Amino acid sequence: MIKRMRLHDLFGDLIVFRKLEPPDPRLRGLAAIRDELALPMGRIPRKSEPDYAAVVVNLLRQAQAARGVHRSLERLLYIGDTRINDGTAAKNLEQHLALRTFIGEDKLKEPLQVETQGEFTFANRWTALSDWLQALERGGFPLDERLAVVVDVDKTAIGARGRNDAPIDQARVDAARDTAQAMLGGGFRMETFRPIYDELHKPIYHFFTADNQDYVVYTSLMVSAGVYDFETLLTDLKLKRLASLDEFVAACELRLSAGFAALRPIHEQVAGNLRLGDPTPFKSFRYREYECTIARMDALPDDTPREQLLTEEIAITREVADAALQLGGHGALLFGLSDKPDEASLPRPDLAQRGYLPLHRATMKVIGPQDA
Repeated sequence: MIKRMRLHDLFGDLIVFRKLEPPDPRLRGLAAIRDELALPMGRIPRKSEPDYAAVVVNLLRQAQAARGVHRSLERLLYIGDTRINDGTAAKNLEQHLALRTFIGEDKLKEPLQVETQGEFTFANRWTALSDWLQALERGGFPLDERLAVVVDVDKTAIGARGRNDAPIDQARVDAARDTAQAMLGGGFRMETFRPIYDELHKPIYHFFTADNQDYVVYTSLMVSAGVYDFETLLTDLKLKRLASLDEFVAACELRLSAGFAALRPIHEQVAGNLRLGDPTPFKSFRYREYECTIARMDALPDDTPREQLLTEEIAITREVADAALQLGGHGALLFGLSDKPDEASLPRPDLAQRGYLPLHRATMKVIGPQDA
């Protein structure tokens, strides 16, 4: 029998998305605490920035008080899936609390490898998470009510990297396709769009995309439609003739002509939100991403072959869920962290009225290793 649960069963409403505004009404989010943390106005810090860590630690301390625990937080566990993004976020959090970090990914074609570098552990199996927790206890790192456990959501708690991450990416591609088809109709070609999208996903372009799907999808649409030549784009990026999305948007503004009239609403949406400093400028894409993501949760019958489930449906990672439940049983504070925009994580009011739920309240299957 396949087990099902929700992220809410692990974290409750102690979770934040990109705007750093937790749905738990007991906590004051970024807008309310910005002044006391002396953060610049009008900007939402990104996950890899020290200001982001300052906000998260403030929220953790609020949550500790809100749950009625009178002992202050002293230690923190961070569980994630990427060495760079999650690793940098963890290093920033380490400036506030004693920290241990686990970065996992399934690489089943490789021999099991667990590498420890100081307070960081990197493993090529999610199953190594349980052994890591046992080693912490043996090593005198108490797992008690003075511990906060921060769990990355996307490709860690759900859609485990190396095992089940493809459906998360596919939901984004589906959303980009649907958004473009709504604007361009038959003028959109997935076979042209997808290679551009896949190329811009690479870390070497993060200086330009900021690892932001809004930027990647907008750029891919403009290039696939012929507004900006693909090979020219790659050359301009390689030579750093394009250093930011703002420069690309300005170039597209000059190139958009009567022949690209259908693209103008997309362009004006992104350009306008960028001028406002909004980190989620392509909102119509993100709204559609929410719908495409929720459609991939607990959608397939129980007798669906395991590999098909892992390829098509977003599931909760059994090892991460088990670890969170174990730690919560010891009294630790559990907190979910997602860099996914709120627009792609929470239903619009019209969808909420039709029964759509926030992603962390949606039911998902729980899938573990092959022998689970």
